[in-house]
Amino acid sequence: QGSEPLFVCATSGTTVLGAFDPLGPIADVCARHGLWLHVDAAWGGSALLSPQLRHLLAGIHRSDSVTWNPHKLLMVGLQCSAFLLRDSSGLLQRCHGVGASYLFQRDKFYDVSLDTGDKSPQCGRRADGLKLWILWKAVGSRGLGWRVERAFAATRYLLEQVKRREGFQLVMEPEFLNLCFWFIPPSLRGQENSPGFWDKLGKVAPAIKEKMIRKGSMMVGYQPHGSRVNFFRQIVTNPAVTRQDLDFFLDEIQELGWDL
Repeated sequence: QGSEPLFVCATSGTTVLGAFDPLGPIADVCARHGLWLHVDAAWGGSALLSPQLRHLLAGIHRSDSVTWNPHKLLMVGLQCSAFLLRDSSGLLQRCHGVGASYLFQRDKFYDVSLDTGDKSPQCGRRADGLKLWILWKAVGSRGLGWRVERAFAATRYLLEQVKRREGFQLVMEPEFLNLCFWFIPPSLRGQENSPGFWDKLGKVAPAIKEKMIRKGSMMVGYQPHGSRVNFFRQIVTNPAVTRQDLDFFLDEIQELGWDL
């Protein structure tokens, strides 16, 4: 089209399916053409804290910038977002700083480089990094890694149960913590090839969601994705969740969707 590309955004942990782009090959392309490589690791970046899962982000060290949201998987208090740059020339301040004299006086008695607010487009935001630092000091790198691995184990357990139970159908094998599935009520089973099946199935998750909210038992997300009709997307991050909780989750969907 005659345009000149300058930026590539790869994703490590997509919002719905939890997919990871192959960062190494993408970095090769960026290096060959002199492109800035940004990695959106807002969701999946915490996998780096687990020796078992960090392979999902192999090659991220070659990126020019990274987004990471510890408030998601690590459950740091909302909000806690990080934008990490390889550049050490003060790029953020040069892009966003306006040097407002009523906030950032240059003649203070201390090192004014400590005034980090002028580096952010959201100058008055809270110090997100402090929340992460306090949690990291409290549980350590091993404790944070354990949170990630426990969440992954919960997903593996839930995956096994979904495969064993009649009426549950995976959207795809999960790559990370996003377990996406349909619940097919008895009235629709065996009709996968009939006209209107998928339209009817797309109405099941919203109906079950309404029932569970009115009952007050659970809140679980659902959505369509491309040509796929509405499906449930279960993600377990709370380390206090037990297998009994996960069993209840599936039991409740079965009970609420049985007569649809």
